[in-house]
Amino acid sequence: MKSAAAFAVLACLVMISVEGQKTSVQRCLCKGEVNMVRVQRIEKIEVYPASPSCDNVEIVVTLKNGAGQKCLNPESNFAKNYIKRAIKKRSAQ
Repeated sequence: MKSAAAFAVLACLVMISVEGQKTSVQRCLCKGEVNMVRVQRIEKIEVYPASPSCDNVEIVVTLKNGAGQKCLNPESNFAKNYIKRAIKKRSAQ
């Protein structure tokens, strides 16, 4: 009888542990990334920090004239410099 009760408690603990684990399904916006986009073609840039649904920092660039969106590699020199200039410009206002 004690072993059945111990098994039931153990089974409950395992179910709680499994239920609380992070799922491996990522719901990221970006599948492929580019290292550079012509500045003249950029309408807006959105930066999405890492979140529970996606472990990656994502930079989504919306292009002018309805040309769509591109994902920018956050580690590229272009992205780093563009974000630095945007922050500098915004703080100067």
